[in-house]
Amino acid sequence: MTAMTALTVPARLEEDASLRPVPWRRMAWVTWRQHRVALGGVAALLGALAVYVWILGLQLHHAYAAATTCNPASSACADLITNFNFMNHVLVGGYTLQLVPPLIGAFVGAPVLARELETGTFRYAWTQGFGRSRWALGKLVALAVVVTATAGAFSVLVSWYYQPYFAATGHPALDLSEASPFSLALFDLRGVVFALGTLAAFAIGGLAGMLIRRVVPAIVATLAAYTGLALVAANLLRQHYLSPLLTKAVNVPGSAWIMSQWWTKGGRFAFTSWRDAPNHLIQLCVALPAGPLGKPSQETLAQCFAQHGYTQLTSYQPAGRFWAFQWIEGGWLLALSVLLIAATVWVVSRRAA
Repeated sequence: MTAMTALTVPARLEEDASLRPVPWRRMAWVTWRQHRVALGGVAALLGALAVYVWILGLQLHHAYAAATTCNPASSACADLITNFNFMNHVLVGGYTLQLVPPLIGAFVGAPVLARELETGTFRYAWTQGFGRSRWALGKLVALAVVVTATAGAFSVLVSWYYQPYFAATGHPALDLSEASPFSLALFDLRGVVFALGTLAAFAIGGLAGMLIRRVVPAIVATLAAYTGLALVAANLLRQHYLSPLLTKAVNVPGSAWIMSQWWTKGGRFAFTSWRDAPNHLIQLCVALPAGPLGKPSQETLAQCFAQHGYTQLTSYQPAGRFWAFQWIEGGWLLALSVLLIAATVWVVSRRAA
């Protein structure tokens, strides 16, 4: 009879091997496998929009070049100018593209955790060596980086599209109503705000999915929450980022963001606009020569008011502050996104299986 011997692994080594977490690269691979359809949807959506904006942008740039170099005395020039002016509204003032961040947040961010919580597969995922916190963090961070980078690239294309409206030398006959970089329809489509707004929408979706634990209600909550955030930022917060400038000049640059205008006399407030002016002042000034629209232009009325001792004051933000506003808004959007992702991971770590 012979004695059999077997090599044994020390208990400490077996314990260390069992506790060794799954590498991050494998978590990234699992995240890609699970969410490649959603990422493909983002790529398809932004890719189709990018092609559309690119084609329209080429037409717009060509129309602008033709309209600014033509002979003003020719009838063909008037047609070129009309063609450019009608192209100004092709993107519906930019509001269509503002739907992109909430859609990404709703259909990519909300299902990230909610789908596994709703189906119950999270219990299996938590036993595969990832750890619940690393599982949530790996999913959220990887997807957040991808959607933010993609949105940032798309915003560069949108900025290129609108370049003709921000040309240094304008043309008096061209419709440059989109020339202000602070336009409500344009500000959050350019710079860093579009990308970081998309990140914030994704983070809102991730937290909503973790709290609600059902996909469809989380999608609805994400759309509602981001819409509220966007409205608060545009209508309440943005105007307070920097103190506005005050000027007595009648002709404020068209690219400026005019906060308010009013008239004073003797250093005291008189009225807000020419429509609120005293009757005797209006009767004095409406007798002036009529402008192109059959009545005195606002510039002519302003000159008349000034001759009678009234001074117009304008509170505005100059176009040169665009990037300062972008970094301020982008900064708090980034901070909010990090906070929301951290809160989501914390909720995951505290949730009972």
